[in-house]
Amino acid sequence: MAMNQGSGAQPAHRIIGEVRKVIHGKDEVIEQVMIAILARGHILIEDIPGVGKTTLAIAFSKATQLKYNRIQFTPDVVPSDVTGYTMYQKSDGRFVFVPGAVMCNFLLADEINRTSSRTQSALLQVMEEGTVTVEQKTYRCPDPFIVMATQNPFGYAGTQKLPESQLDRFLFRLSMGYPDESHEVSMLRAKRGAEESQVTPVATKEDILRMQSETDSVFVHDHILMYITRISAQTRNHPSIALGLSPRGSIAIMRAAKAHAYLHDRMYVVPQDVMQVLPFAMHHRIVLKSGIPAADQTYEAILSDIYRTVAPPRIEMPEGL
Repeated sequence: MAMNQGSGAQPAHRIIGEVRKVIHGKDEVIEQVMIAILARGHILIEDIPGVGKTTLAIAFSKATQLKYNRIQFTPDVVPSDVTGYTMYQKSDGRFVFVPGAVMCNFLLADEINRTSSRTQSALLQVMEEGTVTVEQKTYRCPDPFIVMATQNPFGYAGTQKLPESQLDRFLFRLSMGYPDESHEVSMLRAKRGAEESQVTPVATKEDILRMQSETDSVFVHDHILMYITRISAQTRNHPSIALGLSPRGSIAIMRAAKAHAYLHDRMYVVPQDVMQVLPFAMHHRIVLKSGIPAADQTYEAILSDIYRTVAPPRIEMPEGL
């Protein structure tokens, strides 16, 4: 059954409205972050310093009232800072677990590509399973658990490239970019006053969990599944791509398409949902062949080839949807 706007997804629309108070002119980025949250996914935001990546993460945590931790990655951050560690408690002669930064609902991993590969890898298990293992004991993170990581473009001083296994854990990779002139003026006007815009809590953890559960229930027709599969196959055979989408990438596209449908008040996926989320779920999962620049124009050309080669299905929805 189709939902009316403001019914099941109403808290999501309120969250988006609050975040827009402090992030000007980036409605698409805000919507994609909300889609990732609904899909139980993690978000990587790659951009130059100073365009609002951290502000975006903090705004979402405030609007959703999720327990929030932030870890600033530097070369001297160690894995136990991320996962936690055990410490001997002399008073009662036993070892106790000291939680790391991941023991929260919403983790901001700031400048993730400024730390060592060993520390980055400490996030692999928790991003995939929502658990950490310390001293052969497994601890579960609170639910929901969302990682929003920021990174500066590779090549900036002190950065190193994230491995493919790490990138594949992120549902979306987004870029904020510079604001246009009118929105930058709006931002300056907001900062000029003594009272800046404040994000008001408009949702609860229970709202997020309910919406995630409802997103899980969004119907996906077999023809849509075949459409996603053919898109993935096309990336594996494309002349510009050395390493195409993995099966995990196909699953990510399906989950994101379900969340896109839910946010737009439908309990079923249409081909347009897939097409809308594909750029954000695909680009960081493919490896281009040597000598081919990883530029916006390259990815746009690849997407055009895919859309031209893989025709969207025409589907008839079951009665009641």
